[in-house]
Order: sequence, then C-alpha cells, then structure tokens
Amino acid sequence: MGHKEQYSNLRLQLLNDRTLCSYNRSLFKKFLDWEEEKLKRINNLSEIDSSSYKTLKCYPRKLINVNNWFENKAWNKLTIAEIRKVYNDLEDGKITNRFGKKFQDRRSYYNKIFKSKPFKLAGLQDKVNEALEFFTDKTKKEVKYVSEEAFNKMVSVISNSKHLALFWLSWDIGENISSLLDLKKSNFTRQTNRDTKETEYLVNLPQGVLKRSRKTRTEPTIYPETVNYLDIVLLGLDEDEKVFKFGHRQALKVFHSVVNRSKVKCSPNGEVPTWKDLRSGMACNLHLHGWLVQDINLRLGHSVFSRWLDAYINYLAINRKRVIKSHFDSNLSELKDELEESKLREKLVSQRLERLKEELDNLKENMNSSRLLEWMKQQNQMRKVLEELSGKKFDVVLESYS
Repeated sequence: MGHKEQYSNLRLQLLNDRTLCSYNRSLFKKFLDWEEEKLKRINNLSEIDSSSYKTLKCYPRKLINVNNWFENKAWNKLTIAEIRKVYNDLEDGKITNRFGKKFQDRRSYYNKIFKSKPFKLAGLQDKVNEALEFFTDKTKKEVKYVSEEAFNKMVSVISNSKHLALFWLSWDIGENISSLLDLKKSNFTRQTNRDTKETEYLVNLPQGVLKRSRKTRTEPTIYPETVNYLDIVLLGLDEDEKVFKFGHRQALKVFHSVVNRSKVKCSPNGEVPTWKDLRSGMACNLHLHGWLVQDINLRLGHSVFSRWLDAYINYLAINRKRVIKSHFDSNLSELKDELEESKLREKLVSQRLERLKEELDNLKENMNSSRLLEWMKQQNQMRKVLEELSGKKFDVVLESYS
C-alpha cells in the first residue's frame, strides 16, 4: 500500500470515528485540509505527491494520541493547567507509548501539534506558550549509533537473503528504512567501478521515496556483501517490481528479532537499536575509516554544510582513544584489513572527483567568473586533502576559468 492509500485510510478512519467529540473531528478535518493545501503550495504542486503523502500520514495518529491524552475533551475548552499537565507527564514518562516506554518523539508533538496549526485553530496559542514555557527546540543532539562490530553481530544471526540484503543496504547506503522498502529493481544498476575494478551497484534514490528534506541522489555501494545479496534478491524481478515485498511493520519485526538474537546495544550508552541507528552507524564508521564530513553528508542526502553529524564527530574525536581497532593474529588477516581500508579510500576519492566534475560543469553554466574562480580555489584545496588521504597524485586539476 502506497503513502497515498495509507494516508487516505487513516484520514477516513479519523474523521468517521463517532467516539470523538464533534468539535475535535471538525477541527481535525479543517487542519488536514489546510495541511494538504499547504504542502501543494509550498512545493509548487498541482496535485499532492508521494513525498507529501508521506508527511501527511503521520498526522492522523498524532491527532488521535493527543486527543486521548486530553480524554476527548473539546480542544477549544482546554485550560493552561490541563495542557501543562500533559506536557509534564510526557516529559516525566507518565504518558507512555504502546510499548510502555517514554515517547521518544515528544518534540515532534510539541512542534507539529501543540505549538502549530492544530492548537492555533482551536485558539490555544497563548495558553500553549504559557503551559510550555520551559520547552525549547534547541537541544543537545543525542549520540546513538550501531558500531561496525555490533552490525556484524546482527548480520551473523540472519539467514534470509532478503533480510540480509536489506540490512547491508541500510548499513551501506544509510537511507531510512521506509525509503529503502520503496525501491524497485529499476533503482539499481550493476556496474564495475573503474578505479577499484570491483563490482558495485549504483542505487538511485529518487525524490518520490525520500523525505522532503533529503536530496535526490545516486550512490554507489561500498561493501561486497551488499552486492552479493542484491544479486540474489534482484534475480528474476521485473524492472518495476519492488525489491522487498514486505512493509514497514514487518521490517520492524525482523529488526526486533535480530536485535534480540544478537544481543547488541547502541554505542555509547547501551540503548536498544532501531533501523535509524544503522544510518548513524554507517556515518560514524565511514568517518573512522577516513571519510571527510562533507562526503558523508552528501551520502546521507544532506547539504554539504549540514551540522547533523557534529555531535557524532565531536564524540568520536573525544573518545578516539577508546575506539580500538581489532588486530588479527595472522599476517593474512592484517593484509586483508589494510586492503579493505584502501578500497574505502579509493571509493571516497573516486566519488569525490566525480562530484567535483559535476559541480564544475553546473557552475560553468550558472555562475559568473569571479564566483567560479573562488569555488575552484576551494576545490583545489580539497584535492590536496584527498591526495594526502589516499597517498596518490591526481591528474585531474581544476584549471583557471575565464
């Protein structure tokens, strides 16, 4: 079922639920209509697209939860004391999710419901500001990721080829699980890397499967295990067939089972891992293998200037003495490890040079000479860093442009 169908079903269930007070049902309809119109206008669309439906489908569940927290009372009748109590109960863990745990996405409720359009439509803006006077959207980012060692333990307990393909793809490409589950065979292109001479897949990540904030991109795989399991699961599929024939709920069950069997925990504080922590783990692992932050940002679909990784990079720098690399007993194992490190560096250099060439072509078309010269100066500095990183000299030099 696609995002549009999921949202339509959730919206219909919400607005047809006669157990909800009539004022709130009317309010929810008004808000959802407004949100649909907003997404069309701000994204310059004549019709709502898949990415917008992906955004919309989170709202019916959030509205139901908030309605339950206020015991189905008409929202325009809520008091400051009632709003403050729900806020405090969420923060203190007295209101829990269906697993009996503290809500991890509390801030999304504050930003998308309490301090946003739904409560504004109910005339609660001033009451919310007073009730949530201690809430701030600026918070220290939590460092939480799956280490390379933990990931290897996870895949060691999996025997299903499709599950292995999904885990390796998540660790390799680092995209959200919901986006990976939407990929079709046509999104994968098998090729030989011209620098490493090894087989890889180009994974096309179109806007239709990504979060709105993520950049459309095509990323090459890094690990041979990803290629091996993709070879298995892609065999015999039609181009427009989805690679993974199960949905998000089944993927969560699979992940939960793997975590229980492998007994792994997140670094550094021992939390239970989620699919999202593989994305963070991939970023940390690439950084530990010498990748530049800019290149990791691009692989994650962020802007090259994104600060998303700052907390992780700072943690890894402070704790570098604790990051102990495994040493193998035999010389053969040590050589193999060095070879893998070399391959990762080769891929980094190859991808970076490809990006430089693409950016230069675009800039020649869209930039004036002075801005282009400044950009070239910056990229030549970056080229020197890449040469130091790889220990190689490149014959690709960005010449002056006039």
